[in-house]
Amino acid sequence: MSKELKSPHELFDISGKVAVVTGSLGAFGSVAARTLSKAGSKLVIADDKQDKLDELAIELKDDGGEVLVVAKWPNSTENCAAIIEAAVSAYGRLDILVVASGTMDVDPIIDMDVSRFEEVMRVNVTDSWMMTQAAGRQMTEQGDGGKVVLVSSARGLLGHPAGYSAYCSSKHAVNGIVKALGCEWGKEGITINALAPTVFRSNQTSWMFEDDELAAATRKSILSRIPMGRLGEPEDLAGPLLFLVSPASDFHTGHTISPDGGYTAG
Repeated sequence: MSKELKSPHELFDISGKVAVVTGSLGAFGSVAARTLSKAGSKLVIADDKQDKLDELAIELKDDGGEVLVVAKWPNSTENCAAIIEAAVSAYGRLDILVVASGTMDVDPIIDMDVSRFEEVMRVNVTDSWMMTQAAGRQMTEQGDGGKVVLVSSARGLLGHPAGYSAYCSSKHAVNGIVKALGCEWGKEGITINALAPTVFRSNQTSWMFEDDELAAATRKSILSRIPMGRLGEPEDLAGPLLFLVSPASDFHTGHTISPDGGYTAG
């Protein structure tokens, strides 16, 4: 062997690493923040609701975390730069970026105004691109690599008949960013990957977990495609996320991982 094999603890150790999570108040974003904080990273949580961010920060600090709050949404180059600058100012560097901010709008294409399509593309694609750009500039300047994780979806791999033209397009584009930058940043030692879950519990999908007739019918349809027989929970993304931000994934870049219960396997 050319290198000594690291212990499992060393492979997944991110203690002391500086991590930024945008969209920290969402279902996945809050799980990402809790996961990275529990793993010992120095954390910056960013979203657009100061009071809710403060509540999350108190929870993380009470659990022993080191947390900085930045009440900004990554919807401009200025905001994205400010989020990264806050991390560097507080902790001296940047090691990890998780872009968990996003949106969904579903309607048949013939009924959707172009402004709605553009908004989905702006939030899911342009905002992700700008945030990644800001992090990449800092990581490249540091010269010792880094980890970037974006959020895709099963809809970035498969179409759907129920009016997903905007959302599918946006998530395919996210996968394209990951592939392009996996190639572009390889020489820099910066890895970039995405998580592509199927339906998991969130504010946008909570209705699918209810007991009414529509929810039951929707679940039945979705579950017929999921070999593991259940919908996802945000916590199902914690393990794959930890892999993608840790030394365990140092030779893994430009890829989209699907924690989806086997949905995209068949």
